[in-house]
Amino acid sequence: MPTMTDRRSVAANTRTVNILAGLPFEFVAQPSIVRMYFSAAAVGMNADVLIGGESLVSDSEVSASNRFPVRPDDLLVEHGGAPGDRLFVAMRNTTGAAIIVNTMVDVIPL
Repeated sequence: MPTMTDRRSVAANTRTVNILAGLPFEFVAQPSIVRMYFSAAAVGMNADVLIGGESLVSDSEVSASNRFPVRPDDLLVEHGGAPGDRLFVAMRNTTGAAIIVNTMVDVIPL
């Protein structure tokens, strides 16, 4: 099962680009189930998630558990992915201070 992780600080009142861009499994290679887990260091971190251009999560708050994501507690989205589908995740900090966010993505081939 391919897994991708990301840990980054998102500046106050900003939005990231695709945090999965350039990672080895950014594009789904075969029919798969995709699970995305998020955990932020504080409240106020929102996520946008698209798989294959389909919006699955739009500006929704993620867990503020202040640790690396734990399966299944920090699961935000689970969805199918077809070969060639691009995984897109953007984070938005809604606060006046930088927040660290941890992301874990599992791509489970069928």
